[in-house]
Amino acid sequence: MAVIEITQDNLDAAIQNNDTLILDFWAPWCGPCRAFAPIFEAASERHDGVAFGKINTEQEQQLAAMFQIRSIPTLMIFREQIIVFAQPGMLTASQLDEVLGKVAELDMNEVRSQVEAQSRTGKA
Repeated sequence: MAVIEITQDNLDAAIQNNDTLILDFWAPWCGPCRAFAPIFEAASERHDGVAFGKINTEQEQQLAAMFQIRSIPTLMIFREQIIVFAQPGMLTASQLDEVLGKVAELDMNEVRSQVEAQSRTGKA
């Protein structure tokens, strides 16, 4: 599957229309971001059913601010429209595969229960 460019205009649709969406927040001037790009691209070919998107933080500053991106690259994974993983720093191919495997194994009913419990107690 090809990596898609995510913007303010298509972010909501990407989250809603994909069971699992992994986002790479990056910038053209960032060396680690450029080093991670081929790893991310290759993973998109190995993981059917996972949508891969890249957000250029230089062009999409509002999105970077909305997600409180303080370091790049930062990876964020949505599953069933819930953020289940967010971490700054680049990953190796095997680390990325491992994270995606763990995300696929999540019990989303349990995740939703935890999110509901946190919102009731006011903890984020």
